[in-house]
Amino acid sequence: MKFYSLKEILLLLFAFGSVSSFSQEKTMTLTLEQLVTMANSQSIASFKAKNMYLSNYWSFKSFKANRLPSLSLSMTPLRYNRDFVRRYDSQQNIDVYRPQQTLFSHGNLSLIQNFDWLGGTFFVDSELGYHRNFSDNKFTQYSSVPIRIGYRQQLLGYNPFKWEKRIEPIKYEAAQKELLYNLEQTAEEATSYFFNLAMAQAEHKLAKEKIQSADTLYSIGKERFEIAAIRQSDLMTLRLDKINAENALQTAEISVKRAMFALVSYLNLEKDTKILLDIPQKVKNITINPEEALSYAKKNNPNFLKQKIQILELQQTVDKTKREARFNMGVSASVGFNQVAPSFDKVYNSPLQQDVFAITLSVPILDWGVNKGKYNIAKSNLSVAELSTKQEEIKIEEEILMTLGDFQVQQQIIVSAEEALELASQAYQQTQERFIIGKADINSLTLANDRHQQAQRNYISALRNYWLNYYKIRKYTLFDFEVGVPITTSFNEIR
Repeated sequence: MKFYSLKEILLLLFAFGSVSSFSQEKTMTLTLEQLVTMANSQSIASFKAKNMYLSNYWSFKSFKANRLPSLSLSMTPLRYNRDFVRRYDSQQNIDVYRPQQTLFSHGNLSLIQNFDWLGGTFFVDSELGYHRNFSDNKFTQYSSVPIRIGYRQQLLGYNPFKWEKRIEPIKYEAAQKELLYNLEQTAEEATSYFFNLAMAQAEHKLAKEKIQSADTLYSIGKERFEIAAIRQSDLMTLRLDKINAENALQTAEISVKRAMFALVSYLNLEKDTKILLDIPQKVKNITINPEEALSYAKKNNPNFLKQKIQILELQQTVDKTKREARFNMGVSASVGFNQVAPSFDKVYNSPLQQDVFAITLSVPILDWGVNKGKYNIAKSNLSVAELSTKQEEIKIEEEILMTLGDFQVQQQIIVSAEEALELASQAYQQTQERFIIGKADINSLTLANDRHQQAQRNYISALRNYWLNYYKIRKYTLFDFEVGVPITTSFNEIR
């Protein structure tokens, strides 16, 4: 039986640990579509977008709940007082301070319903109170309001309920559209990271091919120089190409690491994840009518809804300042029953009718133009917002049309770039073969290589621009022109 030394055991453990660490590195191959789906499901950007939607969703739920009857209980379970109070002494015709010790308890149960268009509040409530005096004149008293029905509202004043009913549903619709907009924005950003890595990996591949080619050509050049087939300057150029290729490979490796780290971080993956890209070779042959795209944008783009909300909120401010500058009248009325008794078992016996009716007036007499100034400021802000809204609409429309034009052109550019890449690859291969047999000089070889590399860059750049414009159009219009349906998502799953 063989025994291992401590040093051998440590070496074995280190080796197994290294293998284990290496095996933990995750490698995945992703298409652009798969990467976009992953970004929309687990990236930090999508997480923020979904939580912004949830905030607006619960705000809308609160608005809807505020339109329903609300039941509330307000209580003062116990209040104890022990102090001196001022009382009038009729015999001496003076005010005197007397000690007082009291115990008080009170509760109110109320049901409230707001009315949007009237701006008033209907209520039904019930009260029960308890009061006990421990002073010289000791007594215990209960008070009750078994039921009371009432209504109150401002007749000529500002009605916030009416404006909330107009604005809040539009805000929620804008929140839904904004979620879709942000998810498409995430898809656009993910596409940018995808092609940043694709370009870096392509540059790295070209650098590896270049260094292999440069090494081979330099070896051939040395053999040809020995037989005086090329000049020393040509050999030095080949040596320089080899050195430059080695430097370019190191630079490309750094670029790949940076692009890989940026993409992995954006997707919220583990840092040791390695991603291989399956670059889309075929593009979607889609023809989009500009008028149709603008129509969908005006209908679906959240920026248009936000502008509408801004105008409504400023109109709300104008209405509020206008009404606050005038006199206001309010009315409140209630009918019910009440009773007092020395004991709890009698406090609900034979209650007496309770009727309350009140009219309130508020008339601004002298405010030195404060309310008028607020009203004029609100009107000016509304006018400025209306002009800004028109300018913003024109800006968005121009951006959509420019993006749409670029998208249509990119489909043609990709075809040309693909053909150019194929021709450049063939030309470079043929020039290499001709150089090996001595029928092409070093300048022709260098030029062919540069053209081949530039054609590769142009092709990936054309794909990048095409897909970025594709997702931009989806973002601006929230419409899938490939399928012909509006873009949507399952909002219930997000909640």
